[in-house]
Amino acid sequence: MHAQKKDIEMKRIGEHRKLLGVDKTATLKELKTIYRNTMKEAHPDKFVNDAEGKLEAEERSKSVIEAYHFLVSINQETQEKYKEEYAETISKSIIQDFHLEKSILKVQHLNGKMFEYIGVPKNTYLKMVNADSPSRFARRHIYGNFIYRKSGEVMVD
Repeated sequence: MHAQKKDIEMKRIGEHRKLLGVDKTATLKELKTIYRNTMKEAHPDKFVNDAEGKLEAEERSKSVIEAYHFLVSINQETQEKYKEEYAETISKSIIQDFHLEKSILKVQHLNGKMFEYIGVPKNTYLKMVNADSPSRFARRHIYGNFIYRKSGEVMVD
């Protein structure tokens, strides 16, 4: 089951890459250029007297936007930017809250940082729920085992 969930998420990443015509080595600059060019081609405003074409273009635009934002969030350059902050968070800050949504584990730390881990199986999540220390469990079984991305920050007093 574990490998199956991860495969589904890896397939989703593959579909996003295929949609934009990139591989995992694409830089942020390349992603941005491809995104802009694809959006120009698929822009709904290009289909003035074609309602069906406009509808298809709107759907394609949504898919392209989702793929672009997702691929930027997991891109090596983006991860590099948050590397220090991430390392400090997972080693020093305990988990305040976490939940699983469509095989994406959303984790909020006491320092206000939030990260998402992609492709986490439900049984792994349940083990985390039942663990004496979710933070210790995450250090052993989540961090370093799943693709992650920063998903936000909450102001902490």
